[in-house]
Amino acid sequence: MDKKITIYDLAKVLNVSPATISRALNDHPSISFSTKKRIVSYAQSSGYRINKFAANLSKQKSNTIGVIVPKLNSPFMSAALSGIEKIANEHNYNLIISQSLESEQKEKLNAKTLYDSGVDALMVSLAHETANYEHFDIFREQKIPLLFFDRVDYLPNCPTILIDNKQAGFDATEHLILQGCKNILHVSGYLKRNVYSDRFNGFKDALHKHKIEFNPYNLFETDLDPQKIDFVMDHIKNAKESFDGIFFANDAMAVACIQTLLKEGVRIPEDIKIIGFNNNPVSEIIQPNLSTVNYPGYELGVLAGQSIISHLKGNINIQSAESILLKHKLIVRTSSLKNNVK
Repeated sequence: MDKKITIYDLAKVLNVSPATISRALNDHPSISFSTKKRIVSYAQSSGYRINKFAANLSKQKSNTIGVIVPKLNSPFMSAALSGIEKIANEHNYNLIISQSLESEQKEKLNAKTLYDSGVDALMVSLAHETANYEHFDIFREQKIPLLFFDRVDYLPNCPTILIDNKQAGFDATEHLILQGCKNILHVSGYLKRNVYSDRFNGFKDALHKHKIEFNPYNLFETDLDPQKIDFVMDHIKNAKESFDGIFFANDAMAVACIQTLLKEGVRIPEDIKIIGFNNNPVSEIIQPNLSTVNYPGYELGVLAGQSIISHLKGNINIQSAESILLKHKLIVRTSSLKNNVK
């Protein structure tokens, strides 16, 4: 069977953007007559068939929603997907779920595949690497609802759903300070992603409020892969002054650190107090139990699903909305407590 021709194929041959191809095929007034003629003529000769799902959503629906997430093996993301799936099933919508594996290129391929599949809407949690957002232009051009959740970017007419990560980072850091910590390390994810930059800014705000100086060695930026905990340990050991508290941007890395420190004879929380983020199930299994910040992934997924489907049914217009913030909660457990007393 011959490969289906897409607007991306046309764009590559004609040396124009996919958005220009889309506009020309839909007779958009911003495209000149000569350009339209050239594009339409080549499209017809190449055997291109217009994707009616995307071109005329008001008349034809696929009852399918696309979802792109960084990784499927994350407890937080699994919870969010469960919430989305619950709402989709209740309204007889199907999901096509794909993972970017933290790659911008893979995210672009996923977006292209979902567009070609004729999805009615797209939900995205961005990859670590993503710095360019042109692969979402075609969805916006075709007025296909596009919603970002958790790891977001603030594009026009694209709502976002997440927590107040800056306040959550502040709360986690202030908790350590109130437990007596004076030299705190923040182990962050890549700071070009909103969730990690916001948590870091909250960390700095808490230090500033309590008149604790921030030094470059108080931040260690990572990809939050617990398999790479040795790099964090090297930073801890080589610090100018011993850390008495660590705020991790996720629980998996925090747990790996606790396990490694305990093997080396470091007492937690007596020597170093530790707090994580996300409230993954592992935080209650590790000994001592890990203090953390609850990020309500399931509730986020439910809200995201409800928002998209309400828009598709014409009940609300999410494209005029901005950020929707869910409430986080500081969960205090043994790993961060002074004298082990709550």
